[in-house]
Amino acid sequence: MRDGGGKPGIAPISDVGGGVHQRLIHDSAAKHVSGEAIYVDDIREPEGTLYFCPGLSRKARARIVSIDVDLLRSQPGVVDAITVESVPASNDFGHARRGDDKVFADRVVDFEGQVVFGVVATSHLAARAAAAVPVVTCEDMDPILTIDHAMRARSFLAPPRKLVRGDFEAAFENAAHQLEGRILCGGQEHFYLEPQVSMAVPQEDGNILIYCSTQDPSAVQHLVAKILGKPASCVTIETRRMGGGFGGKETAATLWAAHCAIAALKLNRPVKCRLDRDDDMIATGKRHAFQFDYKVGFDDAGLLEAVEFSVAANCGYSEDQSLAILDRAIYHMDGAYYLPNVRINGFSCRTNICSGMAYRGFGSPQANFAIERVMDAITHHLQLDPLKLRKRNLYNTARRSVTHYDWPVSDFVLPRILAELEVSSDYESRRAAIKEFNASSAYIKRGIALMPLKYGVGFTASFLNQAGALLHIYQDGSVSLNHGGTEMGQGLFVKVAQIVAEELQIDVDRIRITSTSTDKVPNATATAASSGTDMNGAAARNAAQILKERLTEFAAKKHKIPPTQIEFSNNKVRIGNQTVTFEDLVQDAYMNLVQLSAAGFYSNPRIDVDPVTMKGRPYHYNCYGAAVVEVEIDALTGENRICRADILHDVGKSLNPAIDLGQLEGGFVQGIGWLTTEELVWDEHGRLRTHAPSTYKIPACSDRPPIMNMKLVEWSENRENTVYRSKAIGEPPFNLANSVFNAYVDAVSSLGDYRHLPDLDAPATPERILAACDKLRKQSSLPD
Repeated sequence: MRDGGGKPGIAPISDVGGGVHQRLIHDSAAKHVSGEAIYVDDIREPEGTLYFCPGLSRKARARIVSIDVDLLRSQPGVVDAITVESVPASNDFGHARRGDDKVFADRVVDFEGQVVFGVVATSHLAARAAAAVPVVTCEDMDPILTIDHAMRARSFLAPPRKLVRGDFEAAFENAAHQLEGRILCGGQEHFYLEPQVSMAVPQEDGNILIYCSTQDPSAVQHLVAKILGKPASCVTIETRRMGGGFGGKETAATLWAAHCAIAALKLNRPVKCRLDRDDDMIATGKRHAFQFDYKVGFDDAGLLEAVEFSVAANCGYSEDQSLAILDRAIYHMDGAYYLPNVRINGFSCRTNICSGMAYRGFGSPQANFAIERVMDAITHHLQLDPLKLRKRNLYNTARRSVTHYDWPVSDFVLPRILAELEVSSDYESRRAAIKEFNASSAYIKRGIALMPLKYGVGFTASFLNQAGALLHIYQDGSVSLNHGGTEMGQGLFVKVAQIVAEELQIDVDRIRITSTSTDKVPNATATAASSGTDMNGAAARNAAQILKERLTEFAAKKHKIPPTQIEFSNNKVRIGNQTVTFEDLVQDAYMNLVQLSAAGFYSNPRIDVDPVTMKGRPYHYNCYGAAVVEVEIDALTGENRICRADILHDVGKSLNPAIDLGQLEGGFVQGIGWLTTEELVWDEHGRLRTHAPSTYKIPACSDRPPIMNMKLVEWSENRENTVYRSKAIGEPPFNLANSVFNAYVDAVSSLGDYRHLPDLDAPATPERILAACDKLRKQSSLPD
């Protein structure tokens, strides 16, 4: 297992062979940095390829009077212009069942950036130039842009959601202390490095092959087939890799694939669409902005007794996945804390901006943000230590061990994680030193915060918890691996390859990782919800076990020994008293008519939730983590920086610590961006003003804390039946960035001697921090 054994022509992933729990580099790491990695835009274009560019609405809400298609077709290089009249069958590309996501706007436009028409030209630049020609005549209509406006107008995608436990009214009325308030957090642009891109190539018999940068090839296949009026088997979607996704290529990618497919079949020529960054940011959805109104009752020790949340999400113009995201937010409203009496009402606000979409964390970061703000409100009200208050409200093994949705928390390891992190980060002494520093510093203030995390992993919709894989062993002992998961830089492919290598006891460099394709593994679930490795790894493991069992049965029968005397290890197979190489056994099996290909499958039937009461088991398991963050602000300018971050995170028994640490850091830094620099601004007409890197600031390398101590919990092991007792890593670390915001709150609070909760919403931009400082000075009667 640790020897070489790789075959020529198979690029090694690491100089050290191995299966699970090994620190192997990303399978495409060298290709990423050298530029050899092939993305959709790098695929050699077939002769005669045309280029599609969308014509986007410049109105947030308007009635379409006319489109001058003849003027479009007369532009230089233009081959055709397509509108809703060109759609063969269905004009809906929505992944939800409402039918409110239009391939082309039909009579009415619902947000700035909606596709009204498309131009197909002989070059990308010619298509872009033609699409910019004003050919649409509209009549303005009044848009709904904000959550408040939607709430007043009762503009909702669905009836309000409700989750109740206990008697909130009585508990709140009898509580020793009562607080209420409003919490706001903004949305976030996905800002994947590779924009949305697809290329459709007509095939025989009216079939079509689409190369698409998508997290959900199967959904793209089925929806494009519906749009074209064809069986799903006539449409093949292939995805080798994405240059980032984060949820932004789960549903949105379908639209551009559909445009290319419509044009390609109409013109019988390959058609490619690659969005310009500005168009991508205007036309595609974002993380949902949320508004939380809360009431909380608690005792003198700060122990929660009653909590009510009104949870309102700005869902944009269409459903997309907003209802599922709202549900996930409601399920995560507890954070890591026990809520005895709860009443939560959830509102899916329909507005005239781009549709809210899946984004790393899928509603949980907003929920964690809200409950942490409530904890800070209680801290300031009672003048308690913020960490002691949080510890006091954690789940425990007594009666306080069942979530507000009636799922027992049986694996709660947070107290041990917090204890270890407090020591390793030197939290107590640093907090004392920061208070001493702030007492002697008039304008430069520091803050520190420690945040615990409980995160539910899995798809709440039970039918999504399934995956497939296809495994081939060739005569020379090399292996081809295909599964329904997609690679967007997160390291899914190498992890699944490690699982197969472990099962077959061969080196990873024997395994060729192939593109995700709907004609190899059908009906795959999107790579999302941090479940990519859990599900696709389990399916691939199942396929490897099938093949291993076949080889074992063959060897046992041929050598007339029991299967228990056959052992796979280190690229070799011990058969009784003799040892052969893995490839020799494979060759022997082939010569004796043994099938060397297997389809693997995984499903998890344990997830079950009542859709009305929202009670049950919405997730497979929980993972846990904690972060200590120290920050510094200038109270005269609002300038700020993160000085240090210490993170301890639970991934069970890590399949690949190198990959997991990369995801831990990446998710945390992306969360920093959401909470500090990434501000989305729409003007009063519904136009997105932050539509380019010049106006929208993602974290730079310099925004990473100069001291960043990250560690995976070494003793953890998933109690659920996951692959090699591992846990998910993709989304949970994003939530830990809430500790950054908490630290900024702590720093601003020091201006008033920690007596008042700062009025600070997310993102905590320098302007907002400065405004919070100024307001706190007035509250505390401090000099400017």
